[in-house]
Amino acid sequence: MATMESLIGLVNRIQRACTVLGDHGGEGMSLWEALPSVAVVGGQSSGKSSVLESVVGRDFLPRGSGIVTRRPLVLQLHKTDKGQSEYAEFLHAPKKRLTDFAAVRREIQDETDRITGKSKQISNIPIHLSIYSPNVVNLTLIDLPGLTKVAVEGQSESIVEDIENMVRSYVEKPNCIILAISPANQDIATSDAIKLAKEVDPSGERTFGVLTKLDLMDKGTNALDVIEGRSYRLQHPWVGIVNRSQADINKNVDMISARRKECEYFETSPEYGHLSHKMGSEFLAKLLSKHLEIVIRQRIPSIIVLINKTIDELNAELDRIGRPIAVDPGAQLYTTLELCRAFDRVFKEHLDGGRPGGDRIYGVFDHQLPAALKKLPFDRHLSLQNVQKIVSEADGYQPHLIAPEQGYRRLIDGSISYFKGPAEASVDAVHIVLKELVRKSIAETEELRRFPTLQSDIAAAATEALERFRDASRKTVLRLVDMESSYLTVEFFRKLHLEPEKNSNPSAPNMDRYSDNHFRRIGSNVNAYINMVCDTLKNSIPKAVVYCQVREAKKSLLSCYYAQVGRKEKEQLGAMLDEDPTLMERRTTIAKRLELYKSARDEIDSVAWK
Repeated sequence: MATMESLIGLVNRIQRACTVLGDHGGEGMSLWEALPSVAVVGGQSSGKSSVLESVVGRDFLPRGSGIVTRRPLVLQLHKTDKGQSEYAEFLHAPKKRLTDFAAVRREIQDETDRITGKSKQISNIPIHLSIYSPNVVNLTLIDLPGLTKVAVEGQSESIVEDIENMVRSYVEKPNCIILAISPANQDIATSDAIKLAKEVDPSGERTFGVLTKLDLMDKGTNALDVIEGRSYRLQHPWVGIVNRSQADINKNVDMISARRKECEYFETSPEYGHLSHKMGSEFLAKLLSKHLEIVIRQRIPSIIVLINKTIDELNAELDRIGRPIAVDPGAQLYTTLELCRAFDRVFKEHLDGGRPGGDRIYGVFDHQLPAALKKLPFDRHLSLQNVQKIVSEADGYQPHLIAPEQGYRRLIDGSISYFKGPAEASVDAVHIVLKELVRKSIAETEELRRFPTLQSDIAAAATEALERFRDASRKTVLRLVDMESSYLTVEFFRKLHLEPEKNSNPSAPNMDRYSDNHFRRIGSNVNAYINMVCDTLKNSIPKAVVYCQVREAKKSLLSCYYAQVGRKEKEQLGAMLDEDPTLMERRTTIAKRLELYKSARDEIDSVAWK
C-alpha cells in the first residue's frame, strides 16, 4: 500500500495542477472537484483563522473584527523533508517564494482588496496559496467567509444570503469534507456551521466538528457533553482546540509555542485530561489527513472513471479542432491542398443541392430575369409617335417606296439594346450568389476554422476567379444581344410580307403609306419580332451565365490558386497555416489538460495500489 503522505501528496499536486490549468469548473464534475478537500466553515469570529494557523503552524492570515475573510482561500499544504525551509507561493505570483509569513498575510489582504476593494464586500473568486513545510501534513483546506446573521454598515443587504450561498456552493459537493467550527462559549444549538452542515450532509459522514475557545468558557462549565457526543452526535469525533489568546498574539508568540501550550492545557485540564490524546490542532490535522486517505481510496475507482471519460472527451476535442500541423514543407503543402479541396467540396454541395443556396441561382433565371424583361420600355419605344419619328428620320429626304427597311432596322436595334440591362443584371446577380456561397462554404468547412490566414487567401483567390468568370459571362451575354442585332431573322419578315394587310386597299394612293395605321402596323411587326428575340434571350442568357460562371466555378474556382500554392516556399506555407491565436491557445490548454489527466491516471494507479 502507498503511504498516506504519498497518496494525499499526489492528490495535492494534481489539485494544484488542475488549478493552474483552470480545470475546476464548467459542465459536469471536474477532476479538481472529484478529489476530496476540506472546507472550513464557521460563523464570524468563531476561530476559523486560528484553527487554520494552528494546523499550518504559522501566523499568516489577516485578522480583525467583522468580516475578515472576504474571498475563499484555497490552502494547499505540502509536506517537505525535514531540514528544508518553509515557504509559501501564490498561484497569481507563481515564481515568487515568500519565506516571511507576515508578507503572506499582506499579500492575502492586498489580493482580496484587488477584487473587492477596501470595502466589506465579498467575492467568490478564490485566492490559491500553497505552503511547503516539513511541519505540515499533506492537506487541501478551503477557508470560507464567516457566516453571519446581519449586514453591518458598508455591506449590501444581501450579504447574509450571499455568504451562505457561497459557502453552500463548496460544502454541498459530495467530495467536500466539512470542518464545522463552533466556539465552545456559545450554545451548540445556535451554531451556524453545524446548522449548514446538517442541511447539506444530513448523515454526518462528511462533517467534522471542532470546538474552539474551550479556555474561554465560563468558570465551572465545560464542553464535555458536546465533545463526547451527548449534546450533538456526529459520525466523527469532536475535536477541541485552544487558540492563542489575544495577549499571545500581541506578544508575537509563535505557533510552535502555541501548540505546546495547547497540549499542556489539555494534559493538565481536569475536565479534558482523559481526552488529551484526541484534542488539539496537531491531532486535528492528523485526523483530517487520515480521513482524507480513506476517502481518496474509496473514490479512486470513480476518479479513474472520470479521468478516462475526460481523456476521451479531450482527445475528441483535439480531433475536432485539429492536431498540430507538421513543419515539413511537403506535409504543409499537402495539408494546404487538402484544406482547399475540403472547401471546394462544400462549395460544390451548395451548387448541386446538397446544401442550401444553389437554388438562388435558379431564382435569378426564373424570377429576376423574366421580371426585368417585362419591365423593358417597349411600349414607349414602339409608340405611334416614336415609330413615326424613327421611320421618317431613317427615310431622310427621300421617302421609302415600298417598305421602310431602314426604319425597321433602327426600331429593332433600339429595342434589342434594351436587353443588355437585364442580361448584365443576371450576370451580376449570379456573381453575388456565388460570392455569398464562397463565404458560407468557408465558414462551413470545419477543417478551415483554425486557419484564418488560409481562409482569407481562399476567399481572395475565389473572389478573383469569380470576377474573371463574371467578366467572361458579361462579354458572352452582351455578345448574344449584339448577335440578335447583327443578323435579323429574315423568315419572320418574309412571312409578314406574304400576309395581306388588314383592311388595306391595294389601289389606295401612296399617301396611305404614311397613315397612322401604317405606323401602327410597323410598330406591331417590330414588337412581334422583339417578343421572339426576348423568348430567345430568356433561354440563352441563363445558358451563357451557367456556362461561363457556374460551370467554371465548379470546375476551376481554385485552379490558379493551386498553381500559386505549389510555388510557395516553406516560410510562406507556414504563414498560410498560421492559426487563430485563440484556437492555438485552446489546443495548448487541451493538450496540457490531456497530459495532466494521463499523468494523474498513471500516478494514481502506481501509488494507490502499491
